[in-house]
Amino acid sequence: MNAKTIKGKSTEEIKTALAESMADGFNPTLAIVFISVKQDRKAVAAMLHQKNIEIFGATSCGEFIDGFQSDGGIVILLLDIKKEYFTICFNDVENEQVASAASFIAKDALQHFKNPTLLLTSCGVYGNGKYFDGDELVKALVQELGEDCVFFGGMAGDDWAIKNSYVFTGQKETANGIAALVFDADKVSLLGMAIHGWKPLGIARKVTKSEGNKVFSIDGKPAADMYLKYLGMTDKTGEENFDMFKDLSVHFPFIAKRKDGETVIKSPRSIDAASNALVMDIEMEEGSEFHFTTPPDFEISEEIIAEATLVKNEMKSNPDALLIFSCAGRPPVLGPLTVTENEGLANLWQVPMAGFYTYGEFGRTKGGKQHFHSAMCCWVTIKEKEN
Repeated sequence: MNAKTIKGKSTEEIKTALAESMADGFNPTLAIVFISVKQDRKAVAAMLHQKNIEIFGATSCGEFIDGFQSDGGIVILLLDIKKEYFTICFNDVENEQVASAASFIAKDALQHFKNPTLLLTSCGVYGNGKYFDGDELVKALVQELGEDCVFFGGMAGDDWAIKNSYVFTGQKETANGIAALVFDADKVSLLGMAIHGWKPLGIARKVTKSEGNKVFSIDGKPAADMYLKYLGMTDKTGEENFDMFKDLSVHFPFIAKRKDGETVIKSPRSIDAASNALVMDIEMEEGSEFHFTTPPDFEISEEIIAEATLVKNEMKSNPDALLIFSCAGRPPVLGPLTVTENEGLANLWQVPMAGFYTYGEFGRTKGGKQHFHSAMCCWVTIKEKEN
């Protein structure tokens, strides 16, 4: 499998870049497209479709390829993979019933391949402004496909408008659905890791009252008050419509413990003015423990590259391509460190790389199970297996 990346700030630039990439006889069959909602994604999809290139696409909160970071542009990973090695499954989510839509995706994947492996995307936010339930999506896929099935990906963004995000193929688009690029795992392997790099701060905390995605108290104290005190922003206490996703300079996640011993990042999205509760992106059950996190530093990027290096050292040969799904909350908090980690991964693997900033990530932590994540850098390599 050969791979190339192209970039552009308009459909015409992409058209030119595609022609240049194919001038040496390169004949891609698959395009993985990450594109700003400001761009004409339908025109880009139509142009690729006319070249008989299958499309797996998502809107973004920033996009990048090796050596290039974009905000409001288009990046594409092109692959010349055999069409019998992959299929694209697509389904709308009706009435926010994520589990049933995910079940359809899983059954469709199994109709094509006995042993599927997936690159996954979904809308990140519905048209009503409500966030997509990525945790429910992962649980449903694991139930249908089994815990050994490997899938990585990220939820589509909309440049932080938080109004609507989209996933699309060459002929379909949805603002409230799921798309899966399904490979035959006997022919193509996906190997990657979801990793955050944040370090715990102080003692473990306990959720003492919660309901759904709302956390009312931590260690018996009002949750929002404790979090704002940790951030040094007690002046925001009780302020109506205070939205931490719109003031990301103060957005620091929690390192939460799972029952199976794994840890996962969970992030406060906002404060519910009526109850003064923290509204989380992923549910936190009563009795669950977590740590606040220390301010970010270079160790975050260093840990991500170091862990990826360990994985690479165990591989017998190089992969064909690299994808990165990085949380949209990382750049406002980490600043240039996000470029450092993206470029560090590209330099490590030395293969064509593309990625985008997401509203949530799908993947496995080191030695862990499939989960939905927040605030993660999730990378995955793609490799065609040797016969």
